[in-house]
This record gives sequence, structure tokens and C-alpha cells, in this order.
Amino acid sequence: MRAVHFGAGNIGRGFIGLLLSRAGYEVCFVDVNASLVDLLRERGQYTVTLANAQADAELVRNVTAVNGTNLEQVAEAIAGADLVTTAVGVSVLKHIAPSIAQGIRVRLRASAAPLPVIACENAIGGSTQLKEQVYAHLTPEDRVLADGLVAFPDAAVDRIVPLQHHEDPLQVTVEPFYEWVVDRSAMPSGFQEIAGVHYVEKLEPYIERKLFTVNTGHCCAAYHGYLAGCSTIQEAMSSEAIRAEVASVLQETGAMLVRKFGFDAKEHETYAAKIMDRFTNPYIDDEVVRVGRSPIRKLSPNDRLVRPALLAHELGMEVPHLAAGMAAALLFDYPEDPEAAAIQALIAEHGIHHAIETYTGLPGEHPIHQNVYNRYETLKLTVKR
Repeated sequence: MRAVHFGAGNIGRGFIGLLLSRAGYEVCFVDVNASLVDLLRERGQYTVTLANAQADAELVRNVTAVNGTNLEQVAEAIAGADLVTTAVGVSVLKHIAPSIAQGIRVRLRASAAPLPVIACENAIGGSTQLKEQVYAHLTPEDRVLADGLVAFPDAAVDRIVPLQHHEDPLQVTVEPFYEWVVDRSAMPSGFQEIAGVHYVEKLEPYIERKLFTVNTGHCCAAYHGYLAGCSTIQEAMSSEAIRAEVASVLQETGAMLVRKFGFDAKEHETYAAKIMDRFTNPYIDDEVVRVGRSPIRKLSPNDRLVRPALLAHELGMEVPHLAAGMAAALLFDYPEDPEAAAIQALIAEHGIHHAIETYTGLPGEHPIHQNVYNRYETLKLTVKR
């Protein structure tokens, strides 16, 4: 079995590539990092180490790579693949869509075998978004043919991969926990299940549970930690005040998720407690500036801070701690992050109310907008950087 995976970065190698290799796939990575591609082609293997006391290591074999700029080779790889996956970041999907479309065109004329294309991104409906971008590069005739052979099942993925500090550029360290959930209803008939993947009939509850627990909690720990002068998530979570703040955020998102999807309240409480423990893993050195990067994206209306707050508000729930998370994101002034710099420039020129409305989409009269403003003014007085 052959899999083509877009993105040979830490998530690609340490999570998706690892599981696919375990499941018996020959994994062909597609990446534009020429040195990484050359190393993967030369060695055909790499090591994944777990962030635990034993530092358990696993050798991932039977891998290769092609350069993403070589569209002909990428198309040829897709034409002969049994599976295509991505882990490139949702904003990069539009850049790989043309090469996937070219590969599909070649495949439609060479094979009648069905092809699942799964975007493993931190986004709601990542594969659906990818399909729209791929189909934009196909003719109407090819779209009809693709509808019968190519499937784009949405997925939810979860594994913390910290910044790496290895001499070997292919080695990657990951946390022991992982979750990869795929929409079974969108898979092509007769597909072979991937070992280690959890298939469900309704994916939305699992996507939102993960995004609004793991991603929301993680970025709140980062932003509050940054303001407190912490360097890592683990240092931030050692602060009783920050740990309590993150726990309160997860209580707000948890109450919303239980109401919206009917999750068992006790089971969700256990899930949230596990997430809190993952944030304190002493074997992971996770920098707050890495987790907090791209605050404009994280503050957008459909992302991890604003969307759960709006969903909770619609259910009549108060969200003071989510509002504090948004305020902390607006105070994230890390100069090396272009998005953070853009936020600070806008605040300096037009004021905080304009920034709240611009980045969160919350109009001035919305009660959450006012709550964010109040929290912003309070947090400004506590900044230690």
C-alpha cells in the first residue's frame, strides 16, 4: 500500500507518517524543503521519540519523498497512491491544491481505484476546504469523474509536537498521546481501515471537542503565560493562577460542548482533566511563543477562542474566561510574530475597540466585546514583560 503525505514537518513525520508506516503503508512525503526531501530519500527511515520518562524510540521505515515543486513527480505519486493525507497548516492547503488536482487528473485516466484524501489539519472541515480548492483546478468533466472516485473525508487530529532540539534533522519528539478521528460516512466503499485511526459516523462533535478543549486551552495557557513572563507552557501551568484560568476556560467550553452535543458530563470532565495533564508534561519543552503564534488566526470568528464563546453565548452561558483569553491574545506583543506586530500596530493607530471588532468580528455592542475590553484593561496592568 502506498500513501502520499503532504508536509514532512514534525507533525507529518512524528504523527501521520508514523501511523501510516505502522499500518503497512509505504509513505511518500511531499515537501518544498529540499534538504529534508533529500535526507528522506537517502535514508528511507527516521526516528520518532516519545516525550516520556523512558524516551521510547521507534524507527519509521519504508519512507521516501518528492519535492513539492516537481509537479510531474507529485502527480505521478498521487496517481499510484492508495491514500493521500496532509499536515501543512490550513492556510497552506490552497498552495498544494493545484498539485493534488494535477495528480487526480492523471489518476482519472490511469486507474479506477477509489482514493481517499484526508486533510489532517487543526480546522473544522479541513478536507472539505481542500476539496473546494482542488476542484477549482479541475474541469467540470473531471469534477464529475472525481466525484465517483475521490473522497475527501474530514478528520480531527490531536498530538502535541513541541519545538525540536535534535542534531539529526529527521528525528522528531512527540507526546505519547494522540488521536486521529475520521468521518467514516465520507470514506469510499471498500476502504481499508488504518490501524490507530478512530472512525465515526458524525465527526463534528469530535472536531469541536478537540479544538475547543486542546487548542483553546493550549493557546490560553500560552497567552497568559507570555504576559506573566513565562518561557514555556510547562512553566506557565506551574503557576497556580494560570492553571486555574485555563481550567476555567475548559469549564466554559466543556459546558457548551455537553449542551450542544450531549457528551456525558463526567466523561468530558475526565477528558478535560487529561488535557490539563498533557499541558504539564515535564518531558515537553513547549515555548509559549510557539503555541501563541499567529494570534490573528486564533482570534478569528471561527477559531478556538471566539467560536466557542459565541456558541456558549447563544446557549445563554457567560464566558468571562474565554473573553480573558481573547484579551490576552490581543496583548501578545511578541515582536518576531508578524501577526502579533500587526495587532499592536492596529491598536496603536485605531484603539482597542477597533482591534477587537476587526479581529474577532464582535461588534462594539456585543456583550462579549465589552467583556473582552474590560479584561484587556485589567490584564494590561499585570503584564510582566
